[in-house]
This record gives sequence, C-alpha cells and structure tokens, in this order.
Amino acid sequence: MSIGFGWAARIGQLYPSGGLCDFEPQLMAPEGVQFLTTRMTFKRTGLEDDIAFVKDIETHAALLGDAQVDLIAMNCTAASLIAGPDTVNQRIHNATGIPSITTIEAVLAALDATRLRRIGLMTPYVEEVVETEVEFLNNLNYDVVAITGRPCHTPVEQGCLPPSTWLEQARALKGKNMDGLLISCAGIQVAPVLAQIEDELGVPVVTSNQALLWACLGLCGVDTPSPGYGRLLNGEFGRYISQDAATAADKPQSALSQ
Repeated sequence: MSIGFGWAARIGQLYPSGGLCDFEPQLMAPEGVQFLTTRMTFKRTGLEDDIAFVKDIETHAALLGDAQVDLIAMNCTAASLIAGPDTVNQRIHNATGIPSITTIEAVLAALDATRLRRIGLMTPYVEEVVETEVEFLNNLNYDVVAITGRPCHTPVEQGCLPPSTWLEQARALKGKNMDGLLISCAGIQVAPVLAQIEDELGVPVVTSNQALLWACLGLCGVDTPSPGYGRLLNGEFGRYISQDAATAADKPQSALSQ
C-alpha cells in the first residue's frame, strides 16, 4: 500500500458518502500514487440514489480541484453507468478544468483489454440495479452468462461484508462457460482476495476499484505494476489509453496500448 506523498500522481476521488471502501484504490496503488477523497451524498443503493448521486458533482469536484489533483475519478460504478460518463466528465471539466474518468469507463476498458465478452457478474446490488447493469452490458454486446452476489440496501452493508464473502460467491461460478468475471461495485472489500479468485476460477477477473486504478495509472502516465491484485494490475494486458486516444490511433475498440 502506497501511503506517502503523491509524487508520481495525485488523483481526486469522488466517492459515495456512505461507502466504506474508498481505501481500496490506495491499497492497490504503486508507490508515489496518492488518492484524495471527497464524498458525495449516497446513503442507499437503489436506482433513485444512483441518479441523485451526481446532483451536486460540480461543488464536490471543485473541492478536489483545490488540492491541484492531476485527475478526478468519479468512483461509483452504477451511478456513473446511469449518469453517463460523457455527461459526468463534461460537468467535472466545466467546473474544474481537470480531466476525469468514471468507474464504468474504466470497467469497460478493462473488459476490452482482457478480451472478456462472455462474463460472469458478481455484485452486492439490489435487483433493480443488477437488471440495469445487465441490460447496459447486453446493449454493448457483452453476454452475461452467470450472475451471483449478496444484495445490500446500503453502502455501509456493502462495505461491511468481509472479503471472504466474495471468494465464496465466486466459487459458485467455477466451471461456468465464461471468459472472465466482473465484480461490479466500488464499495466492497475484494482486493485482498482478488488474485485468489482469479487463480481458483482460472480466468481474468475485473473489479471496479482495480479497473479504476488501472485506468488512472494509464491516464497519469504511471507504468509501475501492482503485483498481487490480479493480472490486469500485473501489467499482463498492457496499460490503459483513453477512448479518444484510441480513436485517434484508428483503434476504436481498443483500450490496450500496443
């Protein structure tokens, strides 16, 4: 865990107010990368709360701007999916002039980089949020072939579940015909068991906080791998490049640098 000054990159994190796992990106970050967190109102985990999450995003982003961060990350998977990353990033840029990224962008880029199309999905979401995410992924031509999870009604519930919860849930997916597993939610403790889940299932695993860190490192030009947190952060699938940069290089579907 890097707990020192952000001499390599200073990243502002917009995070749910009731969330308990804003430490996870920092836990997995290489030396010299520092996450600074500002919280946004979010007390329950339904669609209504996801929609309301971005209501005052300009005010919260401006607070991170005071710390002269290099990048702002809106770290809530479902809320960024529903609000739309383009809208979120434009609002943050208008308020601060600082580049930004959302969790759902990072997750999709990681799925692309790891070449996952037939995916297992594991979440702590209530049913209406799971259904929304499955529909979203299906519309992007991902095939969600298996679903598991522990539905929670508050971010505090999500964060209090021990990492072993997700290891046991993942074991239920052994033998499924899937390219890999997406563990969706920035509010759960999964980093300590991420590599073990990947080893036991024998397929790549993408998590919200892992993918967000990977994308932030790429955007900030940090090439240092983070061993122990899955193949993505080990550097096996290359570094993240933004969709704009990929398009400019005539690689519209690639999030993987060559």
